[in-house]
Amino acid sequence: MTNKTGLRHDWTRPEVEALFDMPFNDLLFQAQQTHRRNFDPNAVQISTLLSVKTGACPEDCSYCPQSAGNDTGLERERLLPLDDVMREAQAAKDRGASRFCMGAAWRNPTDKNLDRVIEMIEGVKGLGLETCVTLGMLTQPQAQRLSEHGLDYYNHNLDTSPEFYGDIITTRTYGDRLETLGHVREAGINVCCGGIVGMGESRQDRAGLLVELACLPTHPESVPINLLVQVEGTPLFGVESLDSLEFVRSIAVARILMPESVVRLSAGRENMSDEMQALCFFAGANSIFHGEKLLTTGNPDADHDQQLFARLGIQPMEPHCTADTDRAVSA
Repeated sequence: MTNKTGLRHDWTRPEVEALFDMPFNDLLFQAQQTHRRNFDPNAVQISTLLSVKTGACPEDCSYCPQSAGNDTGLERERLLPLDDVMREAQAAKDRGASRFCMGAAWRNPTDKNLDRVIEMIEGVKGLGLETCVTLGMLTQPQAQRLSEHGLDYYNHNLDTSPEFYGDIITTRTYGDRLETLGHVREAGINVCCGGIVGMGESRQDRAGLLVELACLPTHPESVPINLLVQVEGTPLFGVESLDSLEFVRSIAVARILMPESVVRLSAGRENMSDEMQALCFFAGANSIFHGEKLLTTGNPDADHDQQLFARLGIQPMEPHCTADTDRAVSA
């Protein structure tokens, strides 16, 4: 099945597993061709991610240091004051970010919580930045409120394949995640949805995750591919690390399946060599998080990213949407 733009939404597991099995050079060649048809190959979108409410999350995600059930020594923090968020957003803009993402460690926000987050969204948009939030599960009225106040993107990852999902989290179902994505899409907000690799899953699970994403009725506008950051005190600490070329394959397959989506090289970059990151950009990644921290885990410093971009001839991607155009495209 293809939509009116020619994008496929009927990928099968065998087809995607066959892409993973291709010779590495052939896979990257196909991914780079796809990338060049849809994007400037030397432009990367820069986002900054801020934890606006840290720790004490009731979910039991095995990878997450913010889960209340994981003994990681992370201190619980209240929702940040608006002034603190605005200072961080201005600093992100000054460093070249075009999108400012805010994450809160909730299972789902209360309406009172949402009031305060909406103030943050409006403030950040006033700086001329695109806005993204990740707050957990949403009801349809909550998604509609966020849309009405101009939210550009909502992040809600599927994490992994449906088959492996129960080994990673038990407090929220795959269906719960899909339901929230449906609410976000119905409200006309751009969807940011990807997953995490390197959690001990099989190649078939990585293919399964990408099939789920590519077979959504509309491809996510933003697809973050995270490499597990192992944190002591979480159940996944000590899991065997994913081969770096297998990670690059995952980026390349995501690009082929979702040719018009921005594919974000997300968590885990702190442990990637410059050469590995360069391969990821060649494979079709065209977004990164900029700044010293991703919620609670480390990230390369901004100066190093700028030096890497200069060595590769990469320029920051200009903002390409506003809330109004997002709703017009997605509705």
